[in-house]
Amino acid sequence: MLYATTTAEAKRRALREMLTPGAARLFPGAFNPLSARLIEQKGFDGVYVSGAVLAADLGLPDIGLTTLTEVATRAGQIARMTDLPTIVDADTGFGEPMNVARTIQELENAGLSGCHIEDQVNPKRCGHLDGKSVVDLSTMIKRINAAASARRDENFLIMARTDVRAVEGLPATIDRAKALVDAGADAIFGEAMADLSEFEALCSALDVPVLANMTEFGKSELFTRDQLADAGVAIVIHPVTLLRSAMGAAERVLDAITTHGTQAGEVTHMQTRADLYGLVDYEAYNQFDTGVFNFTVPGIPGGKEQP
Repeated sequence: MLYATTTAEAKRRALREMLTPGAARLFPGAFNPLSARLIEQKGFDGVYVSGAVLAADLGLPDIGLTTLTEVATRAGQIARMTDLPTIVDADTGFGEPMNVARTIQELENAGLSGCHIEDQVNPKRCGHLDGKSVVDLSTMIKRINAAASARRDENFLIMARTDVRAVEGLPATIDRAKALVDAGADAIFGEAMADLSEFEALCSALDVPVLANMTEFGKSELFTRDQLADAGVAIVIHPVTLLRSAMGAAERVLDAITTHGTQAGEVTHMQTRADLYGLVDYEAYNQFDTGVFNFTVPGIPGGKEQP
């Protein structure tokens, strides 16, 4: 009932413990608080909150238009609904190094378990689009230094994302990743790797957990969990999968209503009322109300004041 029973601190400790090389922990992307609860119900390891999804939910493209307040608020609403650890996409940190420092503390306050900060130039682009630009290594090191120095909970995971693969190639990606680990990054997100051998090379070169992004319509093939585990990957995200699935279903239902004048033919594909009520724990709220309001009101016929 209400929110998760596990504290933010406990979830952060759990995240640290699960991120071992080759574990390939699965973190589907939640597009709202209810979907985070469904991810937990289905037995996944954690929850991911995509910057692209947060932007799309506001009707915006993923080009750095969302604010720290918007991201921290929505990510916090998602994180509080699940006992699983939640990692959020913090884009480039929402400004200069001091802004990055504030970003970390706001995300800690919101109950997140970790975040990643990337090395793109603002305005940023989706990591699997062409035409990206990255900042110089010195600038990115300052971002990670600021993030690490601002952290108050040592278990809050600071991940460095680098998009340099698309700009300078794999060797430069590995070199940059090593420098970012030295700067304080707890994990590395190498965006848009071309194949499994590149994931394997990145994992082999580092002593920290590596994330693989299995987004649809991207630069990377949609590898299986077992393939990524064999390559040494510690965490796998499916950032936009649930949003795309939900929006695809919504489009089909709207088309059915337009074509047939009713949604009747789509009902069998919908979540049932019973499943929805179970997911939001409707019965627990009902029992709580009954337990709290177990009195009658004086002055009502047949009622009597309780001792």
